Amino acid sequence: MESEALKTRLKIRRGEWGRPTTGLGFEQANLVILPKRYAYDFLLFCQRNPKPCPLIEVGDEGSYEARCAPKSDIRFDVPKYRIYKKGKLAEECEDIEKYWKSDLIFFLLGCSFTFERELIDRGIKLKHLEQGKNVAMYNTNLKCNPAGVFEGEMVVSMRPIKHRDLVKTIEITSKFKKAHGPPVHLGSPAEIGIKALDVPDYGNPIDIDEREIPVFWACGVTPQLIALRKKLDFMITHSPGHMLILG
Repeated sequence: MESEALKTRLKIRRGEWGRPTTGLGFEQANLVILPKRYAYDFLLFCQRNPKPCPLIEVGDEGSYEARCAPKSDIRFDVPKYRIYKKGKLAEECEDIEKYWKSDLIFFLLGCSFTFERELIDRGIKLKHLEQGKNVAMYNTNLKCNPAGVFEGEMVVSMRPIKHRDLVKTIEITSKFKKAHGPPVHLGSPAEIGIKALDVPDYGNPIDIDEREIPVFWACGVTPQLIALRKKLDFMITHSPGHMLILG
């Protein structure tokens, strides 16, 4: 019998879900696919930076089925992919079959979308879901620990949280260590190098009112920023907000 997670992946595979996966529930994962020559450095980078890159699974060379997502095919099961070549975003596409090679290795990193369902169930409103938007994500000045060719700054996601819900939010998300865990910053965006909350680097802008505070979590888009700045020859990732459903 097919699990609900598999049914959702098959829906994505058939092209019936082209939107961000925020609000879907399930455990979700960021996707990074690299040639074998980069794999060891990236594995070290994940181990040294567990907040933005909480490692869930590393695939065998050439494999495209994840053990934590039975019957998955990572070439088709993400709603939208990004292809980076020589430090530039070359393409966004709905499958990566034409790019697949036998020397590629995939990495699955935990995603903050995983804890959103529990926040909602505990009475914490998430404004991006209420507004039908992707979560807002920003480049920051928070340094990651380098590993080989991988070095640079962290990307964060932001959710406006009411002041009265702040402690509860931190307590809940702290339990999800494989989904970035508790926030890395509260309040002033300028302190972490964000110039304008209404102009996110990825995702959609979210309004914040006087009863709310911007709360920032480490984000699995971090490797994409590093691929751009370090001019990696080749990397495939999910498009921000378009995750792999696990289970």
